[in-house]
Amino acid sequence: MDFQDPGMIDPFGRAISYLRVSVTDRCDFRCTYCMAEDMTFLPKRDLLSLEELDRLTTVFIEKGVKKLRLTGGEPLVRKNIMHLVRQISRHLKSGALEELTLTTNGSQLSRFAAELADCGVKRINVSMDTLDPDKFHAITRWGNLPKVMEGIDAAQKAGLQIKINAVALKDFNDHELPEMMRWAHGRGMDMTIIETMPMGEIDEDRTDQYLPLSLLRAQLEQQFTLSDIPFKTGGPARYVTVSETGGRLGFITPMTHNFCESCNRVRLTCTGTLYMCLGQDDAADLRAPLRQSEGNELLANAIDEAIGRKPKGHDFIIDRNSKKPAVARHMSVTGG
Repeated sequence: MDFQDPGMIDPFGRAISYLRVSVTDRCDFRCTYCMAEDMTFLPKRDLLSLEELDRLTTVFIEKGVKKLRLTGGEPLVRKNIMHLVRQISRHLKSGALEELTLTTNGSQLSRFAAELADCGVKRINVSMDTLDPDKFHAITRWGNLPKVMEGIDAAQKAGLQIKINAVALKDFNDHELPEMMRWAHGRGMDMTIIETMPMGEIDEDRTDQYLPLSLLRAQLEQQFTLSDIPFKTGGPARYVTVSETGGRLGFITPMTHNFCESCNRVRLTCTGTLYMCLGQDDAADLRAPLRQSEGNELLANAIDEAIGRKPKGHDFIIDRNSKKPAVARHMSVTGG
């Protein structure tokens, strides 16, 4: 009989079944709430190879991960990324992995959408905060909205389900969000709205950007009928149906109502650092045990030790008194 790993259970009894893997900290955008314009990226020598990422993710899948999301930076700018996607997809074929998905800014989708679908990817998240081309360029600094729209067209043509992720930014896109939702739902796409999070030094003041989603929801309910539903995708969003559009709208509220009690996720960076919580600095180095041995026993032990330290929740706060980010690393390092 095959040895069965008991799986990954954290100190609070939560089974860890969802791994997010940041395959690169690099991105072809410089979104103002995520990065400084002049970012210093990791030296390429510090990054895990695609083969090492495949080996690491395989160990996690053997230990009970059922859902794997590739993130970045922008995952599709990693050189030869589709080689890794194709390698991981063998776990979909075997049934060990239930879902392989990714979060993207959409800039490279027209190139890769068909191949992603061919590898068994069924749905993706596209991060997009405005439908106004000028504002889109302003907030992404380097982004091109028509190119992203072309990518969304290609993804839908390839049969990929798309969820639009928008970060709610006060006095920037808050008045646009109803129209964005109508647009997304009109194209058969779900949409999720996310509160901005205090991660990394940026060039803006987050207290000026922060919009509590409780307030936004109250504003939306003045013109839409929102009904809470138990629908889950494995992530932290709480969903409603919107009667007027027939679509689903999700809210991710790390600030006003954190979702830590049901957290089933850990995050792996492109250097092999495992973060047990997005909002805490505690981490485990998996690169050393990965490279110390050709077998996976050291690696499996390091993962077990790390899961044993997973905290109950995060300590995010945004107010006038705490100008410093809750964690120093940028979102692009950990993967959104």
